[in-house]
Amino acid sequence: MIDLIQLDEIRGNLPPEVKLVAVSKFKPSDVVKEAYDAGIRDFGENRPQELKTKSDLLPEDIRWHFIGHLQTNKIKMIIDKVYLIHSVDSLKLLRTINKEAAKRDVVVNCLLQVYIASEETKQGMSEEEVEEVCASPGQYENVRICGLMGMASFTQDNHKVEEEFKLLKSLFDLLKERYFNGVDSFRELSIGMSGDYKIAIKNGATMVRIGSLIFGER
Repeated sequence: MIDLIQLDEIRGNLPPEVKLVAVSKFKPSDVVKEAYDAGIRDFGENRPQELKTKSDLLPEDIRWHFIGHLQTNKIKMIIDKVYLIHSVDSLKLLRTINKEAAKRDVVVNCLLQVYIASEETKQGMSEEEVEEVCASPGQYENVRICGLMGMASFTQDNHKVEEEFKLLKSLFDLLKERYFNGVDSFRELSIGMSGDYKIAIKNGATMVRIGSLIFGER
């Protein structure tokens, strides 16, 4: 079951410009349908096979977000089912997404995942790699760069989390001004999860990825 009280509280905390992505990974389709019936349309998954299976079983108007590390050999499994890939964490992955999208004659919405945490387990591109991508959009004709994603350090130090979110927002603003001025599609900053989404909202999030507060611990 989903926590409707928590869901209502989260919705009450979200400004109109911030989208809730309900992280439904590892949850069965009937629980996802319960969240759908409560009005959620954006769901996040981190395993290609799970996203594919659920997309085949659940309503067609769901917007599926891929939020986990994506292996290049699994891209074809989701490329025509996913609304937005949040976790493009390397140039190699971006090139492969572009190549597979060209084969299908589709344009895939992507966020560039930036490494902002002080943890080796976190993944993402460097600021230099992100700027390299944004400076040469013609290389990726079948990818639409829609913004940035980041994961803060796993810590109780809210000041550290806030500084990491601020760093990513500054990079987003720089890229917007330098490479995407007037480009409406470059608009998303995906930061914040169950434990830090309020800090993320304060620091420019346009999407928050919330799982355990809605679905309970896994």
